[in-house]
Amino acid sequence: MKKVVLAYSGGLDTSFCVKYLSEELGYEVYTALANTGGFSAEELASVEARAYALGAKKHVNLDITGDYYDKCIKYMVFGNVLRNKTYPISVSSERTFQALAIVAYANEIGADAIAHGSTGAGNDQVRFDLTFEVFAPQMEIITPTRDMKLSREYEINYLREHGFEADFTKMEYSINKGLWGTSVGGKETLCSATNLPDHAYPSQLSKEGTEQLELEFCCGEVSAVNGEKCSGVDAIRKIEAIGSAWAIGRDTHVGDTIVGIKGRVGFEAAAPMLIIKAHELLEKHTLTKWQQYWKEQLGNWYGMFLHEAMYSEPVMRDVEKFLDNSQRNVSGKVYITLRPYGFSLVGISSEHDLMNSSFAAYGEDNKAWTADDVKGFTKILSMPLKIYNKVNDDL
Repeated sequence: MKKVVLAYSGGLDTSFCVKYLSEELGYEVYTALANTGGFSAEELASVEARAYALGAKKHVNLDITGDYYDKCIKYMVFGNVLRNKTYPISVSSERTFQALAIVAYANEIGADAIAHGSTGAGNDQVRFDLTFEVFAPQMEIITPTRDMKLSREYEINYLREHGFEADFTKMEYSINKGLWGTSVGGKETLCSATNLPDHAYPSQLSKEGTEQLELEFCCGEVSAVNGEKCSGVDAIRKIEAIGSAWAIGRDTHVGDTIVGIKGRVGFEAAAPMLIIKAHELLEKHTLTKWQQYWKEQLGNWYGMFLHEAMYSEPVMRDVEKFLDNSQRNVSGKVYITLRPYGFSLVGISSEHDLMNSSFAAYGEDNKAWTADDVKGFTKILSMPLKIYNKVNDDL
């Protein structure tokens, strides 16, 4: 029998695909879940049990959380990436890495085909297809849910008719949890005039008053939380636990999809918002004006290409080199006040702080130049403006 590797999540669409690929197309189905940090051990065990109950030849859980942090999240922090100044590219940034892991497994077992359960309505179909096309061009790409334009009712009935009973009750809100945030979709996000209600978010407010949070960075990466050394994935999880108790990081992103339409999605991302905003403040103190300017341009481009499934474009490695180099002095502590549904950045301390009082205190005291220095500087600075406005009468 021919082998197909199915990117499997355990949901209705991919569960249908297991049965359909084996029963209708005659494939030996290998299911693979590429975990980027959004699944608990219990959830992974449940997904595996379901895959075998559906008739999968073999199921694997591929833990790529560390890889996802090292090759993606780290650079999204370095670039202060917020799509449309709002969305930390939470779950969508995972898809390319999940697809790459699926390809690696498919090559390992010598699969003939590769499949996913994306519908034809969103961005994920492009992210999976593009990665499969580039890195597994010899394999057929099979997408039953999209190609057949299936309804939930059809898929549930098909599974029932083929001996598989499960509770696939449609939830009021679609929740996709990831290490770098959780997306929330529902009827309110399908139009432009309404927003998600409080109960739609998985994390609920459980604290009152205020709380102080201290994040320490070393070369742009979190290295300690409230004085306790931790980094990478562990630091994100620790910050998320602290911030989500205050219901921090909720918002609705409005933007352009890869397939060309406008879309809205709600999300909660306490750790990403706290880390990015703290990192950005530290950079304001430790980077020069032009470092900040060019980082903002390249960070925006990096986030756009990542969202648009262009992670494998070589220019992304070039941007990463720039971002890496820009972080050599981004070290220090950032002080934050947490409150219900929000936070305030208090300040920073860093040996690389360029707001150095030995030169001057803005608006208060000058130790680095004289009044005559400023007069000469202003005269030279004004010269091209004087020439232009003498020749032209635009104002």
